[in-house]
Amino acid sequence: MSPLVEMIDIEKHFGGIKAVDRVSLDLREGEVVGVLGHNGAGKSCLMRILSGAMAPSAGTIRVGGAEANIDSPHAARGLGIETIYQTLALADHLDAPANLFLGRELRTRWGNLDERRMLEEARKVLARLNPNFRNLGDPVSRLSGGQRQVIAIARAIYFDVKILIMDEPTAALGPAETAMVSELIRQLKQEGIGIFLVSHDMHDVFELCDRVVVMNRGRKVGSHSVSEVSKDDVLSLIIKGELPGGWVPREAERVQ
Repeated sequence: MSPLVEMIDIEKHFGGIKAVDRVSLDLREGEVVGVLGHNGAGKSCLMRILSGAMAPSAGTIRVGGAEANIDSPHAARGLGIETIYQTLALADHLDAPANLFLGRELRTRWGNLDERRMLEEARKVLARLNPNFRNLGDPVSRLSGGQRQVIAIARAIYFDVKILIMDEPTAALGPAETAMVSELIRQLKQEGIGIFLVSHDMHDVFELCDRVVVMNRGRKVGSHSVSEVSKDDVLSLIIKGELPGGWVPREAERVQ
């Protein structure tokens, strides 16, 4: 199966500083890839390049096997790439339908806002993610963190997302809301959506991801299936930029 997206030898320079240094990674249909590293490791910069929020200094991006010029978030969305930032980027004073279609409002044939259709479409997509979502008319400032995350995910999948970048999706959520968002990620995975999961939460990574990619000082220092590394292995990559001495894949250990 060919990758949904490939980032090949991506670089990003800020003067003499290489924030991203010849990094390559890919993502396949229905796969969750964790992108890890300390603050300043380059992971957020790399994802901002894919989202169109930042231009690379060098390198190639392929989407669906074809070279893509992602020079803006609008161009990324046109290729089926959506980003859910940690801040969620929701307008607190607007309700769920207004946030869902913010900047992409549905209109009647006379050019007026089609509020009835937006309400019905919002009800359908939110019910797909959470059948118990009832607060469609409330400003999102009144909603829980989990409900706000559902709206952000609904906004992404409504517009035919193929590749979803999620930045710390469970940060500041309680246990019940974290479990709900984790279940949403599994649901999106089953629907064939590829997800880059940027997270500091090692539990989330090992529970939800198929692979982990670790960055350190702008370089990719590891890319492994979660079945072949332990949390300590990943921490070693994050902190030291290398695996522990004498490392062998966990799968190989079980065979021995």
